[in-house]
Amino acid sequence: MTDQFTLDKRRVRHSFDRAAATYDQVAVLQREICDRMFERLEYFRFEPHIILDAGSGTGYGSRQLRERYAKSRVIELDLASGMLQASRSHQPAWKRLLPFVAVEERVCADIESLPLRAGSVGMIWSNLALQWCNDLEATFAGMNSVLESGGLLMFSTFGPDTLKELRQIFGTLDGYAHVNRFLDMHDIGDALMRAGFAAPVMDMETVTLTYDDLAGLMRDLKALGAHNANQGRGRGLLGKGAWQRLQQSYEALRRDGKLPATYEVVYGHAWKGEKKQPPGDSQVIRFANK
Repeated sequence: MTDQFTLDKRRVRHSFDRAAATYDQVAVLQREICDRMFERLEYFRFEPHIILDAGSGTGYGSRQLRERYAKSRVIELDLASGMLQASRSHQPAWKRLLPFVAVEERVCADIESLPLRAGSVGMIWSNLALQWCNDLEATFAGMNSVLESGGLLMFSTFGPDTLKELRQIFGTLDGYAHVNRFLDMHDIGDALMRAGFAAPVMDMETVTLTYDDLAGLMRDLKALGAHNANQGRGRGLLGKGAWQRLQQSYEALRRDGKLPATYEVVYGHAWKGEKKQPPGDSQVIRFANK
């Protein structure tokens, strides 16, 4: 059964394929969140033999993982082949030419259906990819399956206040779904528990980007591949009058000469092991950046 917020995965794949050439130019927030995830890794002292970067995009996180875990095998996995090709372009030519250098592995697949052997991965790393899943609990269950006992899942995703300004102005326009639906971190923590993970730890922060105009925000979203892929989206282009109404509505939100775009960033990690808490008792920390 689907609703208007069910994602059309073919459209998601197509959008990210097309955005592969422009993604790195505008992915400032995505890289910053990835860097903050790496800061959290300082608390974990372990050397996973195999690491899966689930939703690896153009490979920014994978390159850092290979540097940090020089003895580990890092597998990049992404729904869009264009993103994987963009990642490969960052690989130094000498690495591809010298036979004694380990080959960088890239797999084109959906993180909702991982094509990996059960218990084969020591750590799953996923930066801002889980929001593109239709069934998060099933996705977590699949991740739990491919992790070895004691393996770590570490991720970031977006929470429900993400792009709230854009959702607000589109809400005055029509009844179509224009902005993706994002899950609350408590619901994400519960989904982790139901999928078999032990004592998930969740925290969140709010980051606000600013723009000179609405067109700038929409250009960035397009360059990132963050198109509207909801089944309940409108099928036609916005008319000139509708676009002008959206601009006027967003102008009412202008502060200090800039238009805000809010992102609620949810971070989480959990271990594959025995359940230690019932659903609803995951550890939660909240903080905000302004």
